[in-house]
Amino acid sequence: MSVSPSPRKISPLAVILLILFGLWLIYSPFERQRHDPKAVPRTITARGDLAGDEQNTIDIFRNTSPSVVYITSIAYRRQLFSLNAVEIPQGTGSGFVWDNQGRIVTNYHVISDAGRIEVTMADHSTWKAVLVGAAPDKDLAVLQITAPAGSLPPIPVGESDDLLVGQKVFAIGNPFGLDQTITSGIISALGREITGVSGRTIKGMIQTDAAINPGNSGGPLLDSAGRLIGVNTAIYSPSGAYAGIGFAVPVSEVNRVVPELIKHGRLIKPGIGAEMADARLTRRLGIEGVLVINVQPNGPAALAGLHPTRQTRAGEIILGDIILKVAGTPVRSYDDIRAELERFQVGEEVNLTVKRDGRVFEVPIMLAALNN
Repeated sequence: MSVSPSPRKISPLAVILLILFGLWLIYSPFERQRHDPKAVPRTITARGDLAGDEQNTIDIFRNTSPSVVYITSIAYRRQLFSLNAVEIPQGTGSGFVWDNQGRIVTNYHVISDAGRIEVTMADHSTWKAVLVGAAPDKDLAVLQITAPAGSLPPIPVGESDDLLVGQKVFAIGNPFGLDQTITSGIISALGREITGVSGRTIKGMIQTDAAINPGNSGGPLLDSAGRLIGVNTAIYSPSGAYAGIGFAVPVSEVNRVVPELIKHGRLIKPGIGAEMADARLTRRLGIEGVLVINVQPNGPAALAGLHPTRQTRAGEIILGDIILKVAGTPVRSYDDIRAELERFQVGEEVNLTVKRDGRVFEVPIMLAALNN
């Protein structure tokens, strides 16, 4: 009968010695390197001059960011049980200083549901703002704050009529509440159309791939000279975040609308005083152009002799005039007519190309401040 030998026991001292030896094997290379006279920090290579486009971007941000503001809209809500009114942050956005009298331009949708509005300047001072005027159809609004004129550097205003696809642009704003952020890109397309917060089509929009995220709304879109060329308004993204497609209201429209909002509190729209058929009805009738449904008594359309659609005593429907062109531009919907009329001022005379009983002729009409 064989007996297995009992295993040899390792003394605690031997275990400690083995652990210490292992630590020495691990640590000793680093220790030797620490005491190595050759192990010194690397010499820093001089950066040299910045590239021209880098310096330009830095200058644009440095010169323009003091004009960009952070907007917080606050709503009033009643508590469920006490019914006390409490203030709840409704949303945030961006804006910019329009003049040294404290007027701030932003998007209408940024402040549309606000009970109270706060504007935070680049120096982190916060001011209560009041609404001066709004143009929901253009998604533009003007606010007023009482900050000192010396802290209100107006943003330089450029032009948008000569923009080119491919030119470099910059967006400054407060995406996701991160204040004073700049992104860059190019103009991807011009003359885009989007649906605004009022449900109306906004035409002539600038499309850019400069990163625009929630919170950028209302901030400036700048050209390479640091001039305002648009107001960042919307992004096209399934997720709601940056997806490479953003839109801005062109500065030519901003420069037309903002003075009207400052002066009147609303956009004074030139109109002809006529009710038009919607696009679905004209398509169903097979009409090319815009059908006149009704004219306002003593309005421009009535005074110009436009015929409305009417019904005879026998119940027969007699179609009214069909507007084919406004100032030589073909129109196919009421939105088309509105867009063309907005190029003119109240009191100006515009020629309409009209079709009546198969005959096409021109009608001069004097524009008035109307709702249509």
